[in-house]
Amino acid sequence: MQNEDGIIHAGIGQLTDHPVLYNKPLVLYPRGKIRQLTKYLGPAFVVSVAYIDPGNFATNISGGSKFNYALIWVILVSNVMAIFLQTMSAKLGIATGCNLPEMCAKVFSKSTNWIFWIIAELSAMATDLAEFLGGTLGLNLLFHIPMLYAGLLTGLLTFLICYTEKYGQKSVEIIITILVAVISIAYLLELFLAKPDWAQVGIHTFIPTLPNGEAVTIAVGMLGATVMPHVIYLHSQLVQCRCTDTSLEGKKHHLKMEKMDISIAMNIAFFVNAAMVVVSAAVFFKNGVVVETMQEAHKSLEPLLGSLSSGAFGIALLAAGLSSSAVGTMAGQTIMKGFVNISIPINLRRLVTMLPALIIIAVGINPMNALVMSQVALSFILPMPIIQMLIIAKRKDLMGDFVNTTRVRFLGIAIAAIIISLNAVLLYLTFTGNA
Repeated sequence: MQNEDGIIHAGIGQLTDHPVLYNKPLVLYPRGKIRQLTKYLGPAFVVSVAYIDPGNFATNISGGSKFNYALIWVILVSNVMAIFLQTMSAKLGIATGCNLPEMCAKVFSKSTNWIFWIIAELSAMATDLAEFLGGTLGLNLLFHIPMLYAGLLTGLLTFLICYTEKYGQKSVEIIITILVAVISIAYLLELFLAKPDWAQVGIHTFIPTLPNGEAVTIAVGMLGATVMPHVIYLHSQLVQCRCTDTSLEGKKHHLKMEKMDISIAMNIAFFVNAAMVVVSAAVFFKNGVVVETMQEAHKSLEPLLGSLSSGAFGIALLAAGLSSSAVGTMAGQTIMKGFVNISIPINLRRLVTMLPALIIIAVGINPMNALVMSQVALSFILPMPIIQMLIIAKRKDLMGDFVNTTRVRFLGIAIAAIIISLNAVLLYLTFTGNA
């Protein structure tokens, strides 16, 4: 007898001479495994949007146009860090049944949590700035809508995506996964048209180089744009709706499936980020074009690669802006509710976070510069959720059998140390005028 997962079970009256085998799985077809995996796919794809948001476009295009293929290794290192941190976040959520901000509220004092909340909200605001500007630029480049009106339309479209959450988290996951697919296809097309030097791509993927002080600024921006503080908080929340079996074996199975979800989604994000740098290097750097604005990137692609390429760029930017803006809103709710137990209507929060981006648009500040600096700011905030996770995940009374091993704690500390060191170098270069 075959159940819905494609598993063959012994029925009544069968295998009666083998009671040990009675009603046990005999054959597990690949179709059953795939169907089982698809039930768990989703949270990491939502999270992956933050790793291919408009902030990534800004830093990756800047890096490729100014330093050729030299900074591709930063994308690889950032992606490895992202996989490690998102796995730890998911594990914390599965093990405790709470998200990271909720666990902080239990572990740390009330005053400390208020500080955590303020810093986390600042990271969410920096994220919202990048995401909102990206969607606005995408609409402007594709349809020539004035920036201010494009900004208002971006806000409306974000409301609509977030509204679908009333039909369940899965509906949002499906919409965002489709948008991730659009971004991926667009950059696959860009790679095909750009015809990069693959030998140089391979060399610079694995050999770290930092040509000068400005490269450090861009590299830290890439790190801030790739490993995002707000989705470390959000991932621990997104896994909750799939925590149906709270037994130890059920949690272990859930974590196993979530690791597969993370591996697939994060590697797609790595491909897209690397493609941005590669295309920028192959097209802009090769032709001596230093890109300072998103509009320049869009316009430069058309004469160099044709209208198909510039159109794909605009579509990818719009999809990234809309999807990541919705994810930023979801993360903001998790942060506020978890740390200080405050819940405000999601639409009101969206209106508040729209204001900084609309002000930048209204006063004429270069959106690309604002995007790069927002990502650098995120890199400075990033150590905080990492340290919070490390403190909580080392406690067996909270994590049980999922407590971090000594090796995992060491890796977490090393990642935090690398990020803090890069930030210290950036501060030094900035104040000495070398950045």
